[in-house]
Amino acid sequence: MTTGRIAIVGASAAGLTAAEALRREGWDGRISLIGDEPHEPYDRPPLSKQVLAGKWEPERTGLRAADALTGLDLDLRLGTTATGLDVPNRRVLLGEEALDCDGVIIATGVAARALPGAAHGAHVLRGLDDALALRARLANPGRRLVIVGAGVLGVEVAAVARELGHEVVVVAPEAAPMERAVGIEAGDLLAEAHRAHGVRLRLGELVDGLLDDGGRARGVRLADGSELTGDAVLIAIGCTPAVQWLRDGPLDLADGIGCDSYCAAAPGIYAAGDVARWHHPVLRRPVRIEHRMNATEQGMAAARNLLAELDPERFGTRREFAPVPYFWSDQYGFKVQAYGDLADADQVQLRVLDKTDPGAPKAAALYRRGDSAFGALSIGVPPKQARALRGAVATPQPWEQALGVLDELAS
Repeated sequence: MTTGRIAIVGASAAGLTAAEALRREGWDGRISLIGDEPHEPYDRPPLSKQVLAGKWEPERTGLRAADALTGLDLDLRLGTTATGLDVPNRRVLLGEEALDCDGVIIATGVAARALPGAAHGAHVLRGLDDALALRARLANPGRRLVIVGAGVLGVEVAAVARELGHEVVVVAPEAAPMERAVGIEAGDLLAEAHRAHGVRLRLGELVDGLLDDGGRARGVRLADGSELTGDAVLIAIGCTPAVQWLRDGPLDLADGIGCDSYCAAAPGIYAAGDVARWHHPVLRRPVRIEHRMNATEQGMAAARNLLAELDPERFGTRREFAPVPYFWSDQYGFKVQAYGDLADADQVQLRVLDKTDPGAPKAAALYRRGDSAFGALSIGVPPKQARALRGAVATPQPWEQALGVLDELAS
């Protein structure tokens, strides 16, 4: 049955770019774009940086101007939560309403992970409203902020809070900031930078629970019984894929939505962005990437491949989704950029390019798995120079050959 409708569940970067790609490729049927937040699609990376710092007002985070959204001729349903998906019949459930569709793209992203037990008054930072709530709490300098978690979000907020004049302590079980993302060698450099800017790092320590003062978090209790107190607490311990509404269905939800190399989870059902775990044909393993650049690229890929499945004569053949993974993080005045696959490296080769100022590190690194370079990292390196590293891992080069690129950058 042809319904003339494609539904996209999730109205952030992946969902919006999927909608745009459908129109660009020539889909002239209805597009239902469904988002559970009341806001028009907005960009998330500025939330922990420019918005939290007070440099941007919320309006500036909008992904598209109002006339651009209107031009897409969307059935835009904001503040609407999807409650289920009938996979065989491609039917999206919105409470008592059901949308029959030709195809569905799932781009529901992730939800902030919480500490076990009650977390009254603690902040998380996933959406625009979260960012504004924490910004209000940090409006006046001299506050004490306790951050639980030393991943990308935790250290970005630590940097902004220090620049706003607050005392900051970061507590995490890892041995170094962003250790899971960049490894211990680069993480140690980041630790040195944050200490140089006045952040107290309590690494290798476990949080046992929150200190609750009449509904307001006033700190955390560590596993050894000691306490860290503050005026505000941010929980930044990662995210979980937003798939609860799919639990009763047949999809693979082991870690996000399991997809093939075309981003297909089932016939006519595709996934994109933070929630999608797909088989990467170059890395030769399933990956799920929680970064903005991937959300955009995968939204477009899922849209193209869905159309190709629905009508190959009109839209062509499907193509495997094989991007070079990329993420960045801004901390103080330097940028961290990563290309390729840095996980589970057999070896990391790090070159410190400048030791002059520990608060502004400059370094580059390559990550080896097997006999090839699969990942590259730069810290405080201009983007044009950093892109040289991308070439070494876009198609994984033999390790010794890739080291030549690193040596040239360090010379």
